[in-house]
Amino acid sequence: MNQILSVENTKKEKRRKISNAPIEIQKIVTIFAIIMIIFGVALIGSGSYAMYKGKSSTPKSATRPIIVVTQTAGTQVTIQITHDKPLSKVTYKWNDEEAIEIETNSKSEISQIIEIPSGNNNKLSIFVEDINEQTATNESMYTAQRNIDVQLEANGTDLKVSIESEKELAYMTYRWDDEEEQEVELSGNQAEETIEIPKGLHTLTLIVVDIENNTQTEEQEIKAVTKPKLNITVDQAGENFIIKASDEEGVKRIEFTINADSENAERNSLDLDKVFPIEERKEFEYAYPLREGDNKLIIRAYNESGVYEEARVMFRK
Repeated sequence: MNQILSVENTKKEKRRKISNAPIEIQKIVTIFAIIMIIFGVALIGSGSYAMYKGKSSTPKSATRPIIVVTQTAGTQVTIQITHDKPLSKVTYKWNDEEAIEIETNSKSEISQIIEIPSGNNNKLSIFVEDINEQTATNESMYTAQRNIDVQLEANGTDLKVSIESEKELAYMTYRWDDEEEQEVELSGNQAEETIEIPKGLHTLTLIVVDIENNTQTEEQEIKAVTKPKLNITVDQAGENFIIKASDEEGVKRIEFTINADSENAERNSLDLDKVFPIEERKEFEYAYPLREGDNKLIIRAYNESGVYEEARVMFRK
């Protein structure tokens, strides 16, 4: 009897263990799922934090200077540069000219007014660098709208300055190279002035100002060339007029006209450079027959630079 009860109890215990097994597995799966969810949340949070930290830690040194250029007057533009770091270098240049540097003094903001050169479509190139070697560039085209027109014409050692202005003129200043500036008073809307050119190659800086303080600046290299020397005489017999011309560069061409205002006007041109070497043209003499009656002569001698000297004389035969 006791044996039968023991067997029954054993069977019941086995059934109890079998029925409890799925509950134990379910608990393990649930716990594992919870652990995975927590791990996933932690992983997502870690990644989000890393992304946030990466964004928030972007160094300001990666920002670049901002360049703004505006044409503030007919002949001027204003360069404005702003940045969140001190600037170490700022340069600008027009077209293919040499770059000009603007002093930064480690400032983070720079403003500079510059003149637009003569001519159309001038390219302005700007370069900026900060203390962290971050750079910025800007290129733009500008044409000056001028109220004052200045024309320069060199002849030998004289420079003719012709000025036309929309407004009444006030004065002009000029200087050669780095010499002292000279001032000339002007009036009206037009003016002509003659300036003596120093011998050799020099840089002229000329500024014209009207009564409303509008300015026009011209800077140009100009070379002074001496005019040929010219002397006209008649030979002892009174039959010929004699042209004597000399020049340190060499006389290139001689032109002469006889009685230009008459029906029988005669014009002649001697291209000496096609006949004589340059050394033989530094001093030149030429004789030509006089006409019967009046001989009104206009004679020009040109040198290698195209500068000429003119003489007007009259001989009677």
